[in-house]
Amino acid sequence: MSEYLKPAAAIALPYVGAAFGSLISRRNISTWYENIKRPSWRPPNYLFGPVWTALYGGMGYASYLVWKDGGGFQGDAALPLALYGTQLALNWAWTPIFFGAHRLGLATIEIGCLWGTIVATIFAFREVNTTAAYIMVPYLGWVTFASVLNFKIWRMNKEDKDTKTS
Repeated sequence: MSEYLKPAAAIALPYVGAAFGSLISRRNISTWYENIKRPSWRPPNYLFGPVWTALYGGMGYASYLVWKDGGGFQGDAALPLALYGTQLALNWAWTPIFFGAHRLGLATIEIGCLWGTIVATIFAFREVNTTAAYIMVPYLGWVTFASVLNFKIWRMNKEDKDTKTS
């Protein structure tokens, strides 16, 4: 694989699950999300796409740096990349839980697991490539904010019988 295709593939990978997630969220924003209780401080819907686009690109590039500097899947990068893959799977799973199944409580637990795995990934990345760890910090910041937002939405809708809050 050429030297340009390797980073491109790493950058593209996070968008795979994001594409499926966007199909689920798009179907549910106007029919469900806009009709549940949400805090006044939530960002407008149009902001989420550009933010996630930037974050996914950064995550992918960070994983490439770790893969390259850590000897791939057989070298020092093995554990950091396993953590990266775990957090990526958790990231992809959140949208079907929140927007697809409307399981706000379960989504709150899931995003908490995601947050912890991102922290572990950042620390593991730092051992291989400090720049990669720093690239992941804005992602952690956004997921921290999203976790608080998810929790607040869950609490605001806990009594609503049309929304599964468990």
